[in-house]
Amino acid sequence: MPLTTTRISPDWPCQVKMPGTYDWERSAAKWLRELIPARYGSYPAMIRHPVLLARHAQIQVQQEVRVARTALQTARAELPVLGLPESVIEHTIKLYAAEVMQLQHIARSVRAVSEALAGRGTGR
Repeated sequence: MPLTTTRISPDWPCQVKMPGTYDWERSAAKWLRELIPARYGSYPAMIRHPVLLARHAQIQVQQEVRVARTALQTARAELPVLGLPESVIEHTIKLYAAEVMQLQHIARSVRAVSEALAGRGTGR
Protein backbone atom coordinates (compact mmCIF):
# COMPACT_ATOMS: atom_id res chain seq x y z
CA MET A 1 0.00 0.00 0.00
CA PRO A 2 1.45 3.44 -0.90
CA LEU A 3 2.50 5.63 1.99
CA THR A 4 1.47 8.77 0.13
CA THR A 5 -0.36 9.69 -3.04
CA THR A 6 0.55 13.36 -3.31
CA ARG A 7 3.77 15.12 -4.16
CA ILE A 8 5.82 15.68 -1.04
CA SER A 9 7.32 18.88 -2.41
CA PRO A 10 6.58 21.23 -5.29
CA ASP A 11 10.17 20.53 -6.34
CA TRP A 12 9.64 16.76 -6.51
CA PRO A 13 10.97 15.59 -9.90
CA CYS A 14 8.32 14.14 -12.20
CA GLN A 15 10.79 11.39 -13.22
CA VAL A 16 10.73 9.97 -9.69
CA LYS A 17 7.83 7.95 -8.36
CA MET A 18 6.29 8.99 -5.06
CA PRO A 19 7.85 7.63 -1.87
CA GLY A 20 6.10 4.52 -0.71
CA THR A 21 4.95 3.49 -4.17
CA TYR A 22 6.25 0.40 -5.89
CA ASP A 23 9.82 0.80 -7.16
CA TRP A 24 10.10 4.46 -6.15
CA GLU A 25 13.66 4.07 -4.88
CA ARG A 26 14.74 2.58 -8.21
CA SER A 27 13.20 5.54 -10.07
CA ALA A 28 14.98 7.91 -7.68
CA ALA A 29 18.33 6.18 -8.24
CA LYS A 30 17.87 6.25 -12.00
CA TRP A 31 17.12 9.98 -11.95
CA LEU A 32 20.01 10.74 -9.59
CA ARG A 33 22.47 8.78 -11.78
CA GLU A 34 21.56 11.06 -14.68
CA LEU A 35 22.82 14.05 -12.67
CA ILE A 36 26.33 12.79 -11.99
CA PRO A 37 29.24 11.67 -14.16
CA ALA A 38 28.61 8.13 -15.41
CA ARG A 39 31.67 6.64 -13.71
CA TYR A 40 30.28 7.54 -10.27
CA GLY A 41 26.87 6.05 -10.96
CA SER A 42 28.45 2.71 -11.76
CA TYR A 43 30.34 2.34 -8.46
CA PRO A 44 28.91 -0.56 -6.42
CA ALA A 45 28.47 1.59 -3.29
CA MET A 46 26.40 4.12 -5.25
CA ILE A 47 24.29 1.32 -6.74
CA ARG A 48 23.66 -0.37 -3.38
CA HIS A 49 23.02 2.80 -1.38
CA PRO A 50 20.74 5.32 -3.11
CA VAL A 51 21.17 7.75 -0.22
CA LEU A 52 24.91 7.86 -0.99
CA LEU A 53 24.09 8.47 -4.64
CA ALA A 54 21.79 11.31 -3.56
CA ARG A 55 24.55 12.86 -1.46
CA HIS A 56 26.92 12.81 -4.39
CA ALA A 57 24.28 14.29 -6.69
CA GLN A 58 23.75 17.13 -4.20
CA ILE A 59 27.46 17.93 -4.21
CA GLN A 60 27.64 17.66 -8.02
CA VAL A 61 24.71 20.02 -8.57
CA GLN A 62 26.03 22.51 -5.99
CA GLN A 63 29.30 22.66 -7.94
CA GLU A 64 27.44 23.14 -11.22
CA VAL A 65 25.52 26.06 -9.67
CA ARG A 66 28.83 27.64 -8.62
CA VAL A 67 30.28 27.20 -12.12
CA ALA A 68 27.23 28.71 -13.80
CA ARG A 69 27.21 31.65 -11.36
CA THR A 70 30.89 32.29 -12.00
CA ALA A 71 30.34 32.16 -15.75
CA LEU A 72 27.45 34.61 -15.41
CA GLN A 73 29.33 36.99 -13.11
CA THR A 74 32.42 37.12 -15.31
CA ALA A 75 30.77 37.11 -18.74
CA ARG A 76 30.60 40.91 -19.22
CA ALA A 77 34.28 41.35 -18.46
CA GLU A 78 35.72 38.26 -20.12
CA LEU A 79 33.65 37.58 -23.23
CA PRO A 80 34.42 40.85 -25.08
CA VAL A 81 38.13 39.97 -24.88
CA LEU A 82 37.35 36.87 -26.93
CA GLY A 83 36.13 39.08 -29.76
CA LEU A 84 32.52 37.97 -29.51
CA PRO A 85 29.80 40.27 -30.87
CA GLU A 86 27.62 42.03 -28.28
CA SER A 87 24.57 40.03 -29.40
CA VAL A 88 26.37 36.76 -28.64
CA ILE A 89 27.50 38.08 -25.26
CA GLU A 90 23.95 39.11 -24.35
CA HIS A 91 22.57 35.76 -25.45
CA THR A 92 25.25 33.95 -23.43
CA ILE A 93 24.46 35.99 -20.32
CA LYS A 94 20.77 35.07 -20.65
CA LEU A 95 21.77 31.44 -21.15
CA TYR A 96 23.89 31.45 -17.98
CA ALA A 97 21.12 33.15 -15.98
CA ALA A 98 18.59 30.54 -17.13
CA GLU A 99 21.04 27.76 -16.32
CA VAL A 100 21.55 29.07 -12.78
CA MET A 101 17.78 29.06 -12.23
CA GLN A 102 17.41 25.56 -13.69
CA LEU A 103 20.25 24.20 -11.58
CA GLN A 104 18.78 25.76 -8.44
CA HIS A 105 15.51 23.98 -9.18
CA ILE A 106 17.38 20.70 -9.72
CA ALA A 107 19.23 21.24 -6.43
CA ARG A 108 15.89 21.61 -4.60
CA SER A 109 14.62 18.45 -6.31
CA VAL A 110 17.72 16.49 -5.33
CA ARG A 111 17.32 17.72 -1.75
CA ALA A 112 13.67 16.54 -1.69
CA VAL A 113 14.61 13.10 -3.03
CA SER A 114 17.57 12.87 -0.62
CA GLU A 115 15.35 13.63 2.34
CA ALA A 116 12.83 11.03 1.24
CA LEU A 117 15.53 8.40 0.76
CA ALA A 118 17.05 9.16 4.17
CA GLY A 119 13.62 8.95 5.78
CA ARG A 120 13.13 5.44 4.42
CA GLY A 121 16.44 4.24 5.83
CA THR A 122 17.83 3.10 2.50
CA GLY A 123 21.35 4.24 3.34
CA ARG A 124 22.23 1.19 5.42
